[in-house]
Amino acid sequence: MPRPVERFRQERAAYGQHVARALFLVSALAALLACQSVAEESPASTPRTDSRPVVAGSDAPDDTAAVALIARRTRCAGEPPVLLCSGALIAPDVVLTAAHCLAIFGPEGPHEVYLGQVLLPQPEPSPRGRFARVARALIHPDYDATTHAYDVALLRLAAPVDVTPFPLPESTSVIPTAGASVRVVGYGDTKDAAVPSGRRRQGTLTVTQVEPAAFRAGPAPSMSCVGDSGGPVLLRDGGREVLVGLTASGDVACQDEALNVRVDALLDGFIRPFLAEAPASVIPTLPPEDLCRATCTRDAECPSGLTCVSVEGAPARCLLPALQAGAYGATCTDDASCGTGGLCARLEPEGTDACRCFTPCTPPPPDPDPVDPGGPDSATDAGGCAGAPGALLLGLLSWAGLLKPARRHIR
Repeated sequence: MPRPVERFRQERAAYGQHVARALFLVSALAALLACQSVAEESPASTPRTDSRPVVAGSDAPDDTAAVALIARRTRCAGEPPVLLCSGALIAPDVVLTAAHCLAIFGPEGPHEVYLGQVLLPQPEPSPRGRFARVARALIHPDYDATTHAYDVALLRLAAPVDVTPFPLPESTSVIPTAGASVRVVGYGDTKDAAVPSGRRRQGTLTVTQVEPAAFRAGPAPSMSCVGDSGGPVLLRDGGREVLVGLTASGDVACQDEALNVRVDALLDGFIRPFLAEAPASVIPTLPPEDLCRATCTRDAECPSGLTCVSVEGAPARCLLPALQAGAYGATCTDDASCGTGGLCARLEPEGTDACRCFTPCTPPPPDPDPVDPGGPDSATDAGGCAGAPGALLLGLLSWAGLLKPARRHIR
């Protein structure tokens, strides 16, 4: 009989289609995740070449409105962030990113953004920036995953951040034209093993072709790459830079061409209506410590962006996708402070009470029979992966969902 958390993962449609592929790739990807690489492998027929030391970029410490999109962290210790994409802050509580960046978990999935220069590799026990939870995501209605047309999504943060957003284009004077120099910012791959991804970088490109809702750019000398999707493309307009594009896709080797969505083509029908939305009505949420006794009927009733989920027809309860149903008690700093069967889980990205002792509603199965340590509940029968951390699972899902044979998703 599968454990409750495994049944939940099987039932949740947003994840199910990726699990089989993730398991198939586990042996190859585990080593890559251990060194925090997020580069997408090129097809065997495409030789890997040394790219110019985004690729051929430099650090971007002043671009504070360029953010990283990550999978929501569930553990308070021992769980490094999982980089999904980059993004551009366009209002204190709104981030613009690429639609395909939400493909793994869907628009309703667990996402956070990171604001800071260095996400990975971590220079300290925790990154030096700050995290913000995504409360809502909206994908452009005309998004085409095959062509990357309108490959854009808007993210509403749970709370505004004290960072100056990127300016949006207000006139035709900042529409990209062929030959114009633009600057790209992102947290993605550099094609240089000595310079890992996860650090905010910048570089210059030259616009080569302009289309009604997109523009293409080539290296000058830099190039966007895997992990830069959703990141800002900026054009200088007098004394300031304006957000004119959003990184969407490009060639596998990150050498020749980048496809970027035009921001001016999104303003009237997509961005401005979202920015003008009235604040969502406040709905009383269930107490985190009572989630095993209280049931829910909709996500809005769940605290801290938890999801209201019913498994196998049982009453719906509030939970995080990476955890089974449970309740959150006292604040904690590590699993050891939460007693037997508990763990120190992350309820919010930051704050004094973000880390709370999590206790499953259904007690975990008993330890294996000491006389028969190789019984059906042992790690041996689970292939040695029964204790895989949440970050590893999320990383595997990310890889399994985004490996493509021809073009890269610059995630």
